[in-house]
Amino acid sequence: MREALDVHLLRVLHAVVTASSVSRAADKLDISQPAVSAALKRLRDLTGDALLVRTRNGMAPTSRALELLSHATRALNGIDAILQHGQHFVAADSVRTFSVAAPDFLDARFLPALIGRIGRLAPNTQIAIRPLSFDMDYERLLEQGEVDVVVANWPNPPPYLRLAPLYEDEVVVMMRPAHPLAKKASLSAADYRSAQHIAPLRYAGGVRGSIDEHLASIGMQRMHRVSLPYFNLVPYVLQDTDLLFTTGRRFAESCARVTPLRIVKAPLGFPPMKFYQLWHERTHDAAAARWLREQISAVVSAGDAPPGSLHG
Repeated sequence: MREALDVHLLRVLHAVVTASSVSRAADKLDISQPAVSAALKRLRDLTGDALLVRTRNGMAPTSRALELLSHATRALNGIDAILQHGQHFVAADSVRTFSVAAPDFLDARFLPALIGRIGRLAPNTQIAIRPLSFDMDYERLLEQGEVDVVVANWPNPPPYLRLAPLYEDEVVVMMRPAHPLAKKASLSAADYRSAQHIAPLRYAGGVRGSIDEHLASIGMQRMHRVSLPYFNLVPYVLQDTDLLFTTGRRFAESCARVTPLRIVKAPLGFPPMKFYQLWHERTHDAAAARWLREQISAVVSAGDAPPGSLHG
């Protein structure tokens, strides 16, 4: 008779396949590498599959391992829901790592305020801030528990993810004080259409941001002269060019504290940018993940550092 598949083996299976590494799985589970290797051997015996194989880029899961991962994820979701029911998270005693995925164009005060708050309340925890790069599969990372929460403002987030509103921000246009349009009290639609713009590269799987989404809805496109992957470069590029950058007021004012910039309300009836945090159903009732989401909301509610423009 085959050996029973216990919860420990399920957690090792999930960690090893998602990390594609025995050492990273050991770190994630906070157990020794020999213990993970021993569990992996038992899993191989039980499944009759190698589960992880060597490739020229390191280790990679087999097709069978990826198939088993979906089953293990569903099983662990149910087990976690049972074990976490009624649990309380003691922040001062926790040693866990929180993972927050966020773009680099938040208000410069938001993430420092969040890190500082968590550091005061949960001094033994670690915080990993992950960028929302173009190739990031944030939906998978949320589902597998590798990311606790995503801070974003996409117009149409996946409907199966949980969402909590954080903040709304007015859409504005940034330019250098010497820009030919800088002396105007407001911009017209013709001004905006004829100007040249800085545009951000798409991120997190190519999601279109709220600015381009609105322009597409009214049948208009910006003249993109420059595309940038790093928002912290925007104020410096604006200083030496006659380009415009469309973003949220919070981000614009944050940039204006660094270098002189003219900020005017955007034309074309842009709706406010709506910012929120996203998380997966599997962590909805997890005490630690819920505590983290509460801290993010608290930072915004305190008014110390609301998120800035999440997509220009």
